[in-house]
Amino acid sequence: MEKPVPAQESGSEMNAVEEARFDSAEAANAFYAVAKQRLLDVNKWDEVAKLPSSTFILCDASGERTTRNVQLGDYLKIDIPGPGTSTGDGYDWVQVEFIEEQHLEGADIMSFRVRPTDNPLSPEKAIAHFFDDAATSTFQVKKLGNVVTAEVHGRNETPNTHTDHILDNVRNTMVGLGAKIGASYPQWKGLVAGIAAVD
Repeated sequence: MEKPVPAQESGSEMNAVEEARFDSAEAANAFYAVAKQRLLDVNKWDEVAKLPSSTFILCDASGERTTRNVQLGDYLKIDIPGPGTSTGDGYDWVQVEFIEEQHLEGADIMSFRVRPTDNPLSPEKAIAHFFDDAATSTFQVKKLGNVVTAEVHGRNETPNTHTDHILDNVRNTMVGLGAKIGASYPQWKGLVAGIAAVD
């Protein structure tokens, strides 16, 4: 069985986790369903995070915006604060390469993983993201007993500095280094806190 979170082999890694505890299995089960829907409805992540941060736009396999829940092969078009890339037409792009819900003894786990990719709306086939395509981000909601957790795990994060655009390389270096020293952590912490918020 494929592991949702790849091994950390190079570059930096990031982990953001938030949990909600319940008095009964019934309450935990009910909230797991709520948290799972928050996870899969990517277009509402900026509302869920309740922080001024990046905006995520879910696009289908052809790169066109969609309002449904995320599916395998979809793209996430990311508008981060500051200048975007020319390769991505002003956006950073990732593609969903893994999505699975596991039902184990005493645990339910919903995971999906994305990887930097090219801009599906451009004929230029080059990675349109500030990280290179060794990097992944895995988004998860887990129910273990009466505890529900929301998690984001970044692995093998290295700035993408090999594009054909000098300004993109400079921008990707700056954004990638910012992420490495923790600039992106508050956004991911805000997202997992929002997904795990009992309100």
